[in-house]
Amino acid sequence: MVFVLVGVLFLALRLGGWVKFSDSDWLAWTIVLAPFGLAVLWWAWSDASGRTQKLAMRAIDDKKAARRERAMEALGKGSGGKGRRR
Repeated sequence: MVFVLVGVLFLALRLGGWVKFSDSDWLAWTIVLAPFGLAVLWWAWSDASGRTQKLAMRAIDDKKAARRERAMEALGKGSGGKGRRR
């Protein structure tokens, strides 16, 4: 996401005429478009290595744990010691 934000910033600066990166037009556009290429490479690596799936599974597990904790507290059996003893 950082690469995309930097790319959008470079693109806005270049198209707005606020910053001139170099005298060579092709080099300027290479500098402006490079962050977008890096973002594509990052996303491809993240998907290929399984990082994306691991993060998604971790988020699901965290939601399950939070849901279970809320259910246990609603039943009065939470870990806070608020439940009644028999």
